[in-house]
Amino acid sequence: MTVDLLEIILQDAFFLAPWAMASFVLSIVATLIIRNFAPSFGLLDQPAAPKKIHLKPIPLFGGSAIFVSISLVVLFVLLISNALTSGEIGLNHYFGFFVGGLILMVGGYFDDKYSLSPKLAIIAPVLAAITLILFGVEVEKITNPFGGVFYLTAWQSNILVFVWLMVVMFTTKFLDGLDGLAAGITSIGTLMILALSLTVAYFQPDVALLSAISFGALLGFLIFNFHPASIFLGEGGSTFVGFLIGTLAVISGGKLATALLVIGVPLLDLVFVITRRVLHGGIKAAVHGDRSHLHHRLLAAGLSDRKTVLIFYTIAGCFGVLTLFLQSKEKLIALGLLCLLGLVLAIGISLKEKKAD
Repeated sequence: MTVDLLEIILQDAFFLAPWAMASFVLSIVATLIIRNFAPSFGLLDQPAAPKKIHLKPIPLFGGSAIFVSISLVVLFVLLISNALTSGEIGLNHYFGFFVGGLILMVGGYFDDKYSLSPKLAIIAPVLAAITLILFGVEVEKITNPFGGVFYLTAWQSNILVFVWLMVVMFTTKFLDGLDGLAAGITSIGTLMILALSLTVAYFQPDVALLSAISFGALLGFLIFNFHPASIFLGEGGSTFVGFLIGTLAVISGGKLATALLVIGVPLLDLVFVITRRVLHGGIKAAVHGDRSHLHHRLLAAGLSDRKTVLIFYTIAGCFGVLTLFLQSKEKLIALGLLCLLGLVLAIGISLKEKKAD
């Protein structure tokens, strides 16, 4: 590492740290406020079989603390400088992100309070994804792992961004089954995009700043959400953290592979669970909650909440770090290895469950 490069990295760190810290502190304050007032609005997650594992009512709607903290810090930076608009991200993209996030918060509030049916609960994520697209968030090209790039037309980009956001939002939604799991995995993904945007090959200071602000807000909330959690993300929060990492992956120049490597195991688990539900109960069974997710099965196998979450963190962190060093073709190989790891975990747990029976 050259002296000049080291100086650039240190300068970026000193510039990013105060904004990350501001978001971190705001998130702590906002989380404490929401935790205290959520019960008064009926926003409580009551213990109920079969998919609930907590033993007492826990306040919901905690994801709004993350949303508010990011929004306030980003708006303040936009007002005083062009640090967040010095690259490819425009004001329209930020506005689309804020409006989309607000839609998720409103939808999440009603879902947390009234336990909406799946048909109604999906409306907010769909509207949030469409909103982001309408405000110009797009993928112009995708790197071909075997050489060259694929350039996308407007309609191809719109379909890709919509499907991508929906997949990531519902991955984090279903992942939010253990204390600190969804928020922690999203934190790791945000940190990886932050690190990647500071590398010489990509160097995107605007993306790095947005990632740092998001990372600070996620960590501030995670203090109260890690086991034993005193507040939950809620439906709006669990989809918003997916919306966040999905948006960062797109506006940072299509770093979809980076996000995929971080959320790969939860995404594979989502595919396995939905496939199993459909095979056993038909299409309608796909959205019915149960305790067949990988994290639930690891708990049933005897692991504690913390150990289970730390296993997910470790896998996400290891594969996320790989993205800092791998080229496109190598990332494809890593994705293949991740799929193999997910398959091995699923088979191993299934065999252990059969022996227990």
